Amino acid sequence: MKLTNANIVVTGAASGIGASLCERFAAEKPRAISLADVDAATLEISRLRLAESFPELKVYSYQIDVSKESEVIELVRSVTQATGTIDLFCGNAGIGTALGLDASNEVWQRTMDVNLMAHVYAARALMPAWLDRGSGYYLLTASAAGLLSNLGDAPYSVSKHGAVAFAEWLSITYGDRGIGISCLCPQGVRTPLLFPEMQSAAATTSDPGNPSQDAVALAVVRAQRILEPSEVAECVVAALDTEQFLILPHEEVAAYEQARAGNRERWLGAMRRLQAQISGT
Repeated sequence: MKLTNANIVVTGAASGIGASLCERFAAEKPRAISLADVDAATLEISRLRLAESFPELKVYSYQIDVSKESEVIELVRSVTQATGTIDLFCGNAGIGTALGLDASNEVWQRTMDVNLMAHVYAARALMPAWLDRGSGYYLLTASAAGLLSNLGDAPYSVSKHGAVAFAEWLSITYGDRGIGISCLCPQGVRTPLLFPEMQSAAATTSDPGNPSQDAVALAVVRAQRILEPSEVAECVVAALDTEQFLILPHEEVAAYEQARAGNRERWLGAMRRLQAQISGT
């Protein structure tokens, strides 16, 4: 995937990994970058910053809720009308809950809608034009939790496993028809999702349906190696250049996944011990 002269869309672009992806992509001289996010105020700040840093770049912004299919369809339509066929779509928006069985049905649904169904909606909207011309690239941001698990957050873990499975299905189904698929699975990254204190007390989340993180869930992820969003973005650009499917900014995740698949009972036992250690039981 060559980013030079590409028409790029990034959801969840107001902050964190999404904002860093836009900044790093801009350095490759694409034709245009469209930023999409539910948080209008932060989105505008990110758009202005990107436009000021790269004055020759066409930069657009769209406030949308990716959990609503109609808004995703409208995003694809609006971007296509403004800048032409989309070359790279980065489905990066995501939310966490820090809840288990106590999560309400509404929280489960919201998490599945944002973390999984948003990718289904985008793929439906994008695929006809991509298949007609025989090219197009979808970068899906999942999580290492989609390959392993996330202690303290059942909806997040389940939705991210679904996102990884969907990315694999897309690659299997369309990979020989000119469609590129990559699945980004980082562990801890210094973003507002993992560090809510990065945001103001008045806006603890960029998504109104995202409950605050609790101490157990945060402690688990923060105990891992934390990367900066810019490091993740650099890894993504390198992986897109070779059209690599699975992007692992934390290389150790590959070994963890192999250990999980090789001896599931042993892995589950180790995870239970970690759960007990973190929760103090």
